[in-house]
Amino acid sequence: MSLYMLPLVIGWPQIVLIAVVVLLLFGGKKIPELMKGLGSGIKEFKDASKEDSADTSKKE
Repeated sequence: MSLYMLPLVIGWPQIVLIAVVVLLLFGGKKIPELMKGLGSGIKEFKDASKEDSADTSKKE
């Protein structure tokens, strides 16, 4: 069986490893700032998509 045929499976050990690497790269103080920025970006995207769908429904 080839390595390329194995499915990509992400379990708890991989998630913990990713979290540790992120913590080491960015540090404990920078992570809340990154999450806050990510959250506000997602909120802006949702608001923009709602406005776009409202504009589209008004035109029809």
